[in-house]
Amino acid sequence: MKMLKYILILVIIFTTIGGCKENLLDTTPYSQIGSGNMWDSENLVEKGVNGVYNTLRYTYVGNELWMLDQDAFTGSNRDRTSWILGSSTLKSGVITAADGLFQAYWQQHYEGIHRANDAIENLTSGVPVSEEKTARLIAEMKFLRAYFYFGLNRVYKGVPIYLEPVPAEEVNRPRETEQAVWDVIIKDLTASINEANLPDMYARGDANKGHATKAAAYALRGKAYLYMEEYAKAEEDLRKVGDLGPALFQGDYKDLFKEANEDHPEMIFSVQNIALSGLGTRTQKHVGTRVAFGSNWNNHLPNVDFVESYENADGSEFKWDEYLPGYSSMSPTERKVFFLRDGLTQEEQDEFESQGVEMSLYLPNGNEARVKAAYENRDPRLQANIITPYSEFHGAAGSDEFTYTLRWPYIGYDRSEPFDLRTDTNSKFYYLWRKWVYEGASIENRAYGPTDQPLIRYADVLLMLAEAINEQGFDQEAVSILNQVRDRAGAALLQTGDPSLPTYVSGQKDLRERIRNERRWEFPLEGINLFDEMRWETWKETKFAPQSGQKEIWGAPTYEYSWRGDHLYTWPIPRTEIERNPNIEQNSGWE
Repeated sequence: MKMLKYILILVIIFTTIGGCKENLLDTTPYSQIGSGNMWDSENLVEKGVNGVYNTLRYTYVGNELWMLDQDAFTGSNRDRTSWILGSSTLKSGVITAADGLFQAYWQQHYEGIHRANDAIENLTSGVPVSEEKTARLIAEMKFLRAYFYFGLNRVYKGVPIYLEPVPAEEVNRPRETEQAVWDVIIKDLTASINEANLPDMYARGDANKGHATKAAAYALRGKAYLYMEEYAKAEEDLRKVGDLGPALFQGDYKDLFKEANEDHPEMIFSVQNIALSGLGTRTQKHVGTRVAFGSNWNNHLPNVDFVESYENADGSEFKWDEYLPGYSSMSPTERKVFFLRDGLTQEEQDEFESQGVEMSLYLPNGNEARVKAAYENRDPRLQANIITPYSEFHGAAGSDEFTYTLRWPYIGYDRSEPFDLRTDTNSKFYYLWRKWVYEGASIENRAYGPTDQPLIRYADVLLMLAEAINEQGFDQEAVSILNQVRDRAGAALLQTGDPSLPTYVSGQKDLRERIRNERRWEFPLEGINLFDEMRWETWKETKFAPQSGQKEIWGAPTYEYSWRGDHLYTWPIPRTEIERNPNIEQNSGWE
């Protein structure tokens, strides 16, 4: 399979640095696409098509959408910048329509649209490829065009529509309504679904693995209907996905995100990564630590409120006081005592006491075990996604592998006892990501990991299906579908028979919140969480509630979040685009 990926990647490279010499995709504005003689042979046709797929590698289109989860309920960043193009974070309260985030997101998606338009026009004009293959490729390009428009419409809610190649001087159309864009998306996906030559799914190891399929088209159309609140149509499409070959990975949840399982049938549509410079994933570089291979930055951090939201193993709500009596009534400084390492000297204890830490509760020989228990009796996805206090991480110092433990305060060392887990934030005690961080010295370079980045996976389809059913009225089937995901994760199964148990689902409202939490726990760092909170319009209450913000593990604030206003649920048209095209009107609240 990896050899096949190398072939595909080489095709993409030649497309962008060779084939695109004619169509100028990489040297002129994203809004300008020509075709020249790009489509004169079957080889060039394949390069042209792969050039459209290559757009998925762009930060905000596919390969690094996970970075936006730092602005969702699930994530934080360690300072005021997002580490993406130097833009401000959405939660800073100072972001404006001129921010680089909005411009890059808009530009990258429209480049994909214009590339797809160019491909569709040339494929329909006659190319030296069989009719069957041409039909399949057109269906794939329409899927990708729908995917790009979907990305735009979910945040800007109405954008200019281009369905054919246009020169730069004609990129001046006004915005269409949000509904008009949804109509284009549905039409393209319907055409893909109806194309007989588009396969349901590709088998593991197939050379075309990573290309669009009917399963992906049904899943995306179902998701579009969910955004449109056409729940019956969403349900119909999402049910269909399961008939086409996708299935839940039945191993350990943590193992799903390793290279060995990147082409499992759960992964319906993914960015194809490989361990070559510029062609892999940078998750390691941004969410790893100094003792993860490559010596990384941990500039994306799990949100404290998110970590505390994970249920106990029996499905009950997690409460600190049940593990550490009196915890909630103490100040953050006082409760720091529970997170201190064993064996502190008397001098060290006196120093913490002088800072206001409640050292009368310190256990010199059992402090670590006491707090560690609060994380062990939880939904298994907590430990799979997060490095929690006093848990271990198998990392590396250079090419030598060691096992480290997250302790406070940090003492060291990377290559000798006590093998403390070292970070870029040793002066503070934060939760750290385990998900997507490679263990040991198993990769070649921190900047290009080989694991594919999922864009659509079957767990997402199942939870969307449960949501679509529940929004039409409470139904036991929605509980059963939700339980498929919980069962795979090893979480307690929900039920409707015994009200005395914490797993009891009382009705539609209760199930709605359980589905939302399930999505939060299942999909961190997959570029899903932020858009879910925006779609549900729950972002304000989850991310900006009183005492929210970036915090150390015991709740001490390090950076407060500021809600700019409800217009954050709709992003601004980038200021540069309005300056280029006076026919575009700005969204309310961003003038």
